[in-house]
Amino acid sequence: MNDTEFVYLVVKILITLLITSIIASLVNRILRTSFRNMSRRIKVDETRYTLLRRLTIVLIYFIGCIVIINMVPQLNMAAKSLLAASGIVGIIIGLAAQTTISNVISGISIAISQPFRVGDRIEVDDIYGTVEDITLRHTVIRTWQNKRVVIPNSIIGDKTINNWSLKDPNVAWYVDFSISYDSDIDLAKSIILEEMKKNENILLDRDINVKFIDIKDFSAVLRASFWVPDRGFTWDTSCMLRDGVKRRFDEAGIEISTPYRTLLFKGDLETKKDKTKED
Repeated sequence: MNDTEFVYLVVKILITLLITSIIASLVNRILRTSFRNMSRRIKVDETRYTLLRRLTIVLIYFIGCIVIINMVPQLNMAAKSLLAASGIVGIIIGLAAQTTISNVISGISIAISQPFRVGDRIEVDDIYGTVEDITLRHTVIRTWQNKRVVIPNSIIGDKTINNWSLKDPNVAWYVDFSISYDSDIDLAKSIILEEMKKNENILLDRDINVKFIDIKDFSAVLRASFWVPDRGFTWDTSCMLRDGVKRRFDEAGIEISTPYRTLLFKGDLETKKDKTKED
């Protein structure tokens, strides 16, 4: 191959790469716009069309690579040799890309079985947040702190997932209040119930109640059970309820229980013994 042919080949390869990139970008933009419009009209699930769009882009780049390989005689011969030894090469590539392949397969499985979807609020281990994206390799979760947690699909696929958005997003929640044994339990119950009814986040069309659930060493425990629109309301609602109930308890003279301990020092015990002997 002379210099002119080499330059001509490099130019063809660069043009092919440019055309492939432009086609992939256009197709990506067209599919994104089309699927979003379809989603508004017929509610197409975003998780599935995102995966389909990305698989289409990967296919376009794959075709571009095949075209480039056919342009270069040396690469074409190498590709044929690899195909001849495809069994051994396949094993080597499979072992080397085992994690990547596992992530891709798990990503496809997530898109098909849909244990969670883009936009769902989920909890994985100690991570709670909204599913922002599901790629072929990983899942992106946006936490309440606005952090993005990237979890490989092969890992999240093996985890126990709490999906707070699946079917009915309403969530049952509770807040416990510990009061002293000297306090009026019936009055405490009525105050907690009144504060729940005043809370704008609590769904009053669903069951709300206050129950005496436990007797501890220093306190009687009352549990306020209620429903909120979704998991995102639980933190603020719990804080608002505690704040309102504590203020009402102070006004009504209901004591939040605290442990009391009597401390005796060794010197005091010896003095007490001496007095007993004298008596």
